[in-house]
Amino acid sequence: MPIAQVLSDQRVPVKIWTDDVDDASKQQLLNIASLPFIHHHVAAMPDVHLGLGATIGSVIATHKAIIPAAVGVDLGCGMVAARLSLSANALDEKSLKKIFDQISRDVPVGRAQHSDDRALTAIAQPFNSALKTLSDKHPQLLKAMGKSSKWVNQLGTLGGGNHFIEVCVDESQQLWVMLHSGSRGIGNALADYFIQLARKEMQRWMIQLPDRDLAYLPEGSEYFADYVAAVQWAQDYAMQNRQAMLDLVLAALTRHLPAFSVTTEVVNCHHNYVAHEQHFGANVWVTRKGAIRARLGDLGIIPGSMGSRSYIVRGLGNADSFYSSAHGAGRRMSRTAAEKRFTEADLIQQTSGVVCRKDKGVLDEIPGAYKDIDQVMENQKDLTEILHTLKQVICIKG
Repeated sequence: MPIAQVLSDQRVPVKIWTDDVDDASKQQLLNIASLPFIHHHVAAMPDVHLGLGATIGSVIATHKAIIPAAVGVDLGCGMVAARLSLSANALDEKSLKKIFDQISRDVPVGRAQHSDDRALTAIAQPFNSALKTLSDKHPQLLKAMGKSSKWVNQLGTLGGGNHFIEVCVDESQQLWVMLHSGSRGIGNALADYFIQLARKEMQRWMIQLPDRDLAYLPEGSEYFADYVAAVQWAQDYAMQNRQAMLDLVLAALTRHLPAFSVTTEVVNCHHNYVAHEQHFGANVWVTRKGAIRARLGDLGIIPGSMGSRSYIVRGLGNADSFYSSAHGAGRRMSRTAAEKRFTEADLIQQTSGVVCRKDKGVLDEIPGAYKDIDQVMENQKDLTEILHTLKQVICIKG
């Protein structure tokens, strides 16, 4: 499906790849399009929905400025997936339960973190120097970090919300491991610190904005370079966090499955980040807030909900999307609305055939709270091509 809607009542247009977008999200997109440093247009993916300041599922190209709240608070959040040499025949009801329990023991989820004696200190060590340089320049950052100063213990942990670990089966009955996580508490602390600085800068310069969460840092200003350094640190940390968890999950599988190897099909990609790229004849900063990069040939992961299909894709290099695509199904309703609308019985029914939690604690992640992933994929046929279709048999939620 080509671009479904174009909003053109601001200084640059907004191009949207779906008709399923609410008025509040449209207003957020128009607010972004009104800013003087937006390049060419704003792109909204088919999973677009309301976010903090900037819409989740939006791609924003900017001249010499970055909006920290648009980049988000889970810097570098994304996905990793690996195809295994095993087929679904290696699984049975008993092994599924054992694997679920083993991963739950080996990978801390929610607010949990590794104990000091199990912390991945060797993997964390390369991150020390750059973080010290940043905190030396910003002493108040240490206070802002708070409990996140235990970032070493949080490396290789899942976090909460919509983060998950899954064992899946693809269209040829091959097993996959797939997980979704980001930069944990440290990324959140870094992001929030610079969001607050950007707001203060707007007040100092007396700049009026349609939404205070669109506060920005211009290139050359006091905090811009440090923000870029902090974002890069968190994005690298998030990618290492996913790889560390993938290694822990694979080790857990070796305890309950026949010997296997990981094929060359391993994908590790951000969907909450900023990068310097060239688009429409200009070098710009591109913020993908809930979107993956989809240049021609780029591999990506687009997950559904905890009861629906997910997709391994290859980018088609669509310039109008700033070489991007959707990052998932996208929420149809808020967590509070989902908890009011659905029951535990609904959760059990909608996650039939999946070994996962089916209690009130994960009701806000019920599949019915999300958009139809297959419709999302249909809407973006000009952005990606599907390589593999995955269906989870185990799902561990944060």
